[in-house]
Amino acid sequence: MTCTPDESRNGNARSASDAGPVLTLVLSQFELTGKPWASWVLLGGTVLLGLVHLLVSLLTPASSVWSVGESGVPGSPSTSAADIVTTSYSSYKSDRDHFCCYLPHSPVCATVPSPPLCWCPDPRIVNAPGFLPLSLPDETMASSPIVKAALGVAHEFDYPSDQVQRGVQEFIREMREGLSKHGATLSQIPTYVTSVPNGTEKGLYLAVDLGGTNFRVCSVQLHGDSTFSLTQSKVAIPRDLMVSSSYKELFRFIAKQIEVFLETHHNDHFEAHVRKRRLTGTTDKYREEELFDLGFTFSFPVHQVGINRGTLIRWTKGFDIPDAVGKDVCLMLQDAIDELHLPVRVAALVNDTVGTLMARSYTSPGKTETLIGAIFGTGTNGAYVEKLSKVTKMDPLKGASFDQSTGQMVVNTEWGSFDNHLSVLPNTVYDQELDAESVNPGVQMFEKRVSGMFLGEILRRAILALVRDPAVKLFQDGSSIAADSSLYQIWGVDTSFLSIVEADTTPDLQLTRDALKKDLQVYSASLEECQAVKALVHAIGKRAARLSAVPLAAILIESGRLETDDTIDIGVDGSLVEFYPRFVDYIREALREIPEIGEKGEQKVRIGIAKDGSGAGAALIALVARNGDSIGDSV
Repeated sequence: MTCTPDESRNGNARSASDAGPVLTLVLSQFELTGKPWASWVLLGGTVLLGLVHLLVSLLTPASSVWSVGESGVPGSPSTSAADIVTTSYSSYKSDRDHFCCYLPHSPVCATVPSPPLCWCPDPRIVNAPGFLPLSLPDETMASSPIVKAALGVAHEFDYPSDQVQRGVQEFIREMREGLSKHGATLSQIPTYVTSVPNGTEKGLYLAVDLGGTNFRVCSVQLHGDSTFSLTQSKVAIPRDLMVSSSYKELFRFIAKQIEVFLETHHNDHFEAHVRKRRLTGTTDKYREEELFDLGFTFSFPVHQVGINRGTLIRWTKGFDIPDAVGKDVCLMLQDAIDELHLPVRVAALVNDTVGTLMARSYTSPGKTETLIGAIFGTGTNGAYVEKLSKVTKMDPLKGASFDQSTGQMVVNTEWGSFDNHLSVLPNTVYDQELDAESVNPGVQMFEKRVSGMFLGEILRRAILALVRDPAVKLFQDGSSIAADSSLYQIWGVDTSFLSIVEADTTPDLQLTRDALKKDLQVYSASLEECQAVKALVHAIGKRAARLSAVPLAAILIESGRLETDDTIDIGVDGSLVEFYPRFVDYIREALREIPEIGEKGEQKVRIGIAKDGSGAGAALIALVARNGDSIGDSV
């Protein structure tokens, strides 16, 4: 639906058929919310706006009245909120509504209370002062063949409410299966962490974080008052260490970075113990008080059999080192540390989501324990607090010791592998192509549709489809693509590109044009081509966010916490939740659409960033391993 000028109408009359879309939306609002009062409030507000319009339209020349039509929108001057005189609505469709706002001089998109989504195709209108475009156009709103073609591809990424609900039910089924047996699609890995922090814990601990393309070494000082100080260094993992025939080089690299960190940030300790021993040739073991306890955040699927014991199940996130699979990751790191004779003991094996959960619970406001720790960044995964009685596959494990008095255990879901058999996940041709060329075809299917590592590649393939389509010829008429463009390189598009485009509200989409030039080597892109790219970006990012709501909703429902009046705390970390525009908003939007949650349940959920969660959380678990006590008692 677009706003177009109607020269044939006079300034004080409107067709009776204009009331049709209003009535349709009222009925749709009733169907969506199930609340008749919402429908009548909407209808009453519309009638009031109509009366205001009638008064203003009497004073408006015929040539400046606008009506609903199918043709394109001409250029128009900037407008402000004061120019709006009435609104006509289209019928409710999918998860968005479109508004054409009638103005004395031109149509404009306005942010209105309910429902709030709006788009108009002319960037001079979209970016008028005081207005924010919040959704993309329907097919009928695009006058350009290039934009229409892009919208056709974009709609392949739609993930409507009924599919969200099917996903939640399947996730619940896989949760229960994973708690009862090994080898399930959803691993549901017991972590042997049986309590979460209360903010009183103290001490100085080391942590290392191997979770993606970067590696971090941290030292964490826990102050005992829900605050901590963190010192860290970050190093990119060389590509040749991520894909290798031997694990030893990777773990030696990690150990060397620990040595550099100690020498740089804890030089007194390093001089007194490490350098002194090297100078004197001492080979005696370090005394207990000389050792740093280290929490090892290892963000890959592990079969864990103790708080500092676990064997690698498989690599993800682009890593592929076959001889590490089946080996104890803590022992591999400890061996590399011992080669350098460092005063460091690998005390705890921590998944980054477990660390996020722990750190968020340590720093979260109030007395509410954090239920979920989730990562939405280079990869995606989640951990949550489960009733110990439900983790029935713990029974056959021999030799595993843990505190059972709390009646609960943190479970690492490994939800990146959710629905590997694709019974409910969306599966476009671009998803299929990406999976076929990945290092692990057929697995991590959820992660390949959600995480930052893959969104850029999905977009790259969608753009190339339009570039190579002879009927569309994206970037072929007046613009150009460099021969060595990142568009022609697998994994050549970073997710940061999507963030820039999604956030772009500049006149003529200048930020998108600049990003195309800088990141993709696409020169002189037209406005229509920028709009086409923005349509694809929006669709891919929004699908990822709505998919992200599926595991959160399933855990919320299964936990039973929604049946209480308590706030439900979720700790999150990762570039998508922290930097990608409206990612968390779209998660919440999907949560509200799930009948078991709805608006009331969604309002109970508090989602907070657990910055540096993997480092601080690993330190907290290292503290537990050192003391052998329940976390809340470890001071």
